[in-house]
Amino acid sequence: MANEKIPYKIYLTEEEMPKTWYNVRADMKNKPAPLVNPGTLQPMKAEELAPVFCDELIKQELDNDTRYYPIPEEILSFYKMYRPSPLVRAYCLEEKLQTPAKIYYKFEGNNTSGSHKLNSAIAQANYAKKQGLRGVTTETGAGQWGTALSMACAYLGLDLKVFMVKVSYEQKPFRREVMRTYGASVTPSPSDTTNVGRKILAEHPDTTGSLGCAISEAVEVAVSNPGYRYVLGSVLNQVLLHQSVIGCETKIALDKYGITPDIIIGCAGGGSNLGGLISPFMGEKLRGEKDYRIIAVEPASCPSFTRGVYAYDFCDTGMVCPMAKMYTMGSGFIPSANHAGGLRYHGMSPVLSQLYHDGYMEAVSVEQTKVFEAAEYFARTEGILPAPESSHAIRVAIDEALKCKETGEEKTIVFGLTGTGYFDLVAYQKFNDGLMTDSIPTDEELAAYRQTLPPQPKF
Repeated sequence: MANEKIPYKIYLTEEEMPKTWYNVRADMKNKPAPLVNPGTLQPMKAEELAPVFCDELIKQELDNDTRYYPIPEEILSFYKMYRPSPLVRAYCLEEKLQTPAKIYYKFEGNNTSGSHKLNSAIAQANYAKKQGLRGVTTETGAGQWGTALSMACAYLGLDLKVFMVKVSYEQKPFRREVMRTYGASVTPSPSDTTNVGRKILAEHPDTTGSLGCAISEAVEVAVSNPGYRYVLGSVLNQVLLHQSVIGCETKIALDKYGITPDIIIGCAGGGSNLGGLISPFMGEKLRGEKDYRIIAVEPASCPSFTRGVYAYDFCDTGMVCPMAKMYTMGSGFIPSANHAGGLRYHGMSPVLSQLYHDGYMEAVSVEQTKVFEAAEYFARTEGILPAPESSHAIRVAIDEALKCKETGEEKTIVFGLTGTGYFDLVAYQKFNDGLMTDSIPTDEELAAYRQTLPPQPKF
């Protein structure tokens, strides 16, 4: 089928859908560094994680060797409500750019939650239900994760307590209301409902919040309420495992038409979308079977890859969670109130951090105004209003396509369109009114946060 005209949208049949998640750690020569107990500075054991995470998720988190995990039938059945998602050939964008590049995007916004986050939300909620828990707690930035998890918990009859980063709580009231419609309680973070929230507010009374703050509050509530556990929408190994369904579908669709991508691009905040999209391609690269250029795109306001340090750091601002070795800005880093709330985490997935450190992928940071220029351009050509997070990948995909125009190279570009931007119209309004600005931390500011890094493990 390699010479057949590629349709606008490539859909897989139900039978072609992936039946397993792919664990890229199994093919990594250098495994991601383990989570560390901040008290002992030794790798966390399963029993130490048990008060915070669900039992099955702990197994997945610590498993660096199992290459494929069968997707449980009940999760696979839920996936079929909205998967497979389409792989779209961006013919209109190509024509508008007058580029010889071939551009594809994997669109994850065609479900009620509006993003890729549902792939892991239903998995984590399902394991909580199987364990007999009453409910779960979580944090959310822009609200995609909280929305997805509220949908999954409503489906399974679980209680959900969400701590939403304060700036997003105020900027995105409609996403908050979707969560409440599905039955979740939503609290702006930092709040006065937890010890760690009160401490952060006392030190920074005017803070707009951060994902690190919200994580601390959600973990405190989980460990202090019997029958609850904490679930996370990004960063962790288990999340990248669940999100690998994105990349597995993408690869099956490309292989179906004999297409081999040259460049794979994803936005990067904590790593869930990027890790999921690139996983099977990275596996081929790690095994020496094929080579791809893989690009992580992050906001210039929170550039953990491009300006962070590779070190052990707390996963949360309140320093109540385990420490992870990752590219980090420092757990106390409070990014500017940019509109890509899902990319405002101070660190990056340990898996992706190790791969980046080993040179298997590259990273770029882009300013907010340039991101929204690309979002508007994409909306006017492809007809989809993209989420601000996704638009980081769009920005670099357009830039790479324009480079192909200059050189005449016919490269094939694949990027992840993680979701829609219909709850982000306040951001679009500011851009359209010329009120949007760029905020980039100074070297001095970043140096100050690095001074707060915890003692590093010696093992």
